Parts: sequence; C-alpha cells; structure tokens
Amino acid sequence: MKILLLGGSKSGKSGLAQRLCVRLAAGAPMIYWATMEPVDGEDRARIARHLDERAGWGFSTVECGRALERAALPERACVLFDSVTALLANEMFSGAQPDAAAPERAAQELLALSCRAAHLVCVCDDIFRDGAAYDEWTERYRSGLARVCRTLATEFDTVCEVTAGLPHLWKGELP
Repeated sequence: MKILLLGGSKSGKSGLAQRLCVRLAAGAPMIYWATMEPVDGEDRARIARHLDERAGWGFSTVECGRALERAALPERACVLFDSVTALLANEMFSGAQPDAAAPERAAQELLALSCRAAHLVCVCDDIFRDGAAYDEWTERYRSGLARVCRTLATEFDTVCEVTAGLPHLWKGELP
C-alpha cells in the first residue's frame, strides 16, 4: 500500500504514519526513512525528539536525504518516509545554485522507492495554501513540492490530510 499524508507543522502526520506502518508491517521490517540533513542545534533537537517519539515501536532508521536509490532496504519492508518536504529541499538547495529539475527528480525517486518497499507511507508538509508572496526560489520550491505531491497522489492508493491529529481522506482508505 502507498499512502501520502499531508498536513501542517505539528498536525499529527508523523504519529499517524507510525501507527499506519505498525498495522501495515504486520511483523515485517519497519524502516523510518529520515531525510533531514541537520545544520544546527534546532535540527538536531528535532531529530532527537523524533527518535524519542518512535522509541520502542520497532523501527530501524535509514538516513538518506537525497539520491534515494543508494539506500538498501530489507525485503518486505514497510517504509515511513519523513519527509517529502525535506527531500525536495535537499535536492533543490544543496548545490552552489538552486536546482530547478529537483521536483521531477524527487518525484521519480519516490515512485521508484514505492516499488522497492512492500508498503510506503510518505509524510509531507502542506505549505501550498497561504496567500503570502515569497521570493522566486521559495515560490519555485512551494510549486515544486505541490507537483511532487500531485505526482504521488496520482500513483498512490491513499491520500490523507491530517489536521489537529484528525485524518481527512481525499483518496482511498486507511488500513
């Protein structure tokens, strides 16, 4: 099963993703695919909080924030991919110049990963709907993230928006 979870910061996406993976895995290996590439103490504190939140759940961690094909997965793995948002930021802004081709590459890498995993639950921040005007590359990033999510939504079984911990299904069903 392939699931896309969208929502704002602290909406409950990651907690729901963890519970879904436990259900889907049914004893098979569970992988928490971490994409954040920490740059400061705030990032490291966030990573530590996420590690604490999933302690005892049975997840193994894969840390790979770009070039997803290079990471190995065990057979029948249920993958919690957190997050599409960070993956695109890594792919788009890691070089000397922003990479305009990053959204299409990220979408294709995620679709390829979805074929390698028995189940894939992707978490993505919903940053598409405010009315503010941003600089050119921030707008390209937001637009690119929306394109990645549309690509995944087309191919995935389930698309769910999480608000205040409550799921709202846009496509498919939750296990």
